Amino acid sequence: MSNIILHADGLYHVYESKAEDGNVVALRGLHINMKAGEAVAVVGPSGSGKSTLMKCLGGLMKPSAGSVTLSGKNMTRLTGPELVTLRQKTVAFIFQEGNLLPDLNARDNVAQPLRHQGVSSKKALSMADAMLTRLGMAHRIQALPAMLSGGEQQRVAIARALITNPRLILADEPTGALDPVTSREVLALFKDLHINDGVSFLIVTHSKEVAAFANRSLELRDGRFVAEHGEGVDVENLSQDRELIIDETGTVTLPPDLLVRLGGAGRYTVGNVASGYLSLQGEAVEAMGEMQLATACPACKHDYGGSDDQLCPSCGSSRPMVEVKA
Repeated sequence: MSNIILHADGLYHVYESKAEDGNVVALRGLHINMKAGEAVAVVGPSGSGKSTLMKCLGGLMKPSAGSVTLSGKNMTRLTGPELVTLRQKTVAFIFQEGNLLPDLNARDNVAQPLRHQGVSSKKALSMADAMLTRLGMAHRIQALPAMLSGGEQQRVAIARALITNPRLILADEPTGALDPVTSREVLALFKDLHINDGVSFLIVTHSKEVAAFANRSLELRDGRFVAEHGEGVDVENLSQDRELIIDETGTVTLPPDLLVRLGGAGRYTVGNVASGYLSLQGEAVEAMGEMQLATACPACKHDYGGSDDQLCPSCGSSRPMVEVKA
């Protein structure tokens, strides 16, 4: 049995448009190999194709070209009912907006996927109550979405995603609507599911803290993967053209095989400009650092010592996570 839970080959997606600028190419020949039990982050600026990629990988949108294989089955060749069954058994989605059904309370929203799978209403509601309790929402099980805060809605959406015990979770900015403390609680839950239950995660995010949770991160720009950081870097995931991208701020993105030859990410000195080529020299640093709680409050300088406090006891501000270089 293959250890690959998600595979995309030559993935393209084109949004057709009658506007003067013509069609928009959102994905440009992407390749992904994701192992069972792996956590992968997809990072990149707005408009780079992250959400389109998420929908294509989860079978919510059919790519213009290429194939997506989920748990050994080619989704682009399945009928509608077959695709629904595969998604129900394998994958769950978490979106930034929550996408809760407005007329159902929290426990009914969470129980709904189980009902679709044929689980009795009584058992589904019992399992929903247990999952909401696990996420600290036991006191809000009867509340309608409109009565919940943004963070509470997201926790209900996460409970709904976890209720079917999925093998793979596709999450689009899952902590985007959460405060820092709740965000860390959710990440701790993800980490527990990842390590102890072997759940795979593919997370689209702008958050460095969320990306640090993953085993590796793929950087998406203009519909192509242009860099990869972390464990088990696979150059085959990346654009074959080995192109250099310079954005409007002057930032240069190097293909990872070139970056490895240079010695990794870091601060470099540019020399030999007059000779017609550039020479980069400098000390390399790790591309991805570990994130840990700050030892002192940035607002009032309170020393946390060895405590795990999430809020500063002196000024009440949220305790940030900081990157620690190896």
